Amino acid sequence: MSLRHYETMIILKPTLTDEEKEAVIESIKKVITDFKGEVVAVDNIGVRELAYPINKFERGHYYIIYFKAPADCVIELERQLRYNEDILRFMTVKYETKKDIKRWEEMAKNVQ
Repeated sequence: MSLRHYETMIILKPTLTDEEKEAVIESIKKVITDFKGEVVAVDNIGVRELAYPINKFERGHYYIIYFKAPADCVIELERQLRYNEDILRFMTVKYETKKDIKRWEEMAKNVQ
């Protein structure tokens, strides 16, 4: 089973406490590791203005999670993200070409 390179960006509600945000991130990491995946980096981008209101929120807390996982992991991850009420939006991107994977590795390495 080969691991593919992914990046998932999530926007959390700005009203969450630090502990609640950490719990959401840990639950995402757990799904990935349960499917024999590997979380490479988690980039906390911070609170930013949304392009348009989502559920009456004008701002959101952005995170990007870089990970390697089998394809069935992403299906389960997105299913769980869809049902989490603390997540306003999410998007997963798969990196396939050698050029894309090299760029993914650079981005994951540059996370503080």
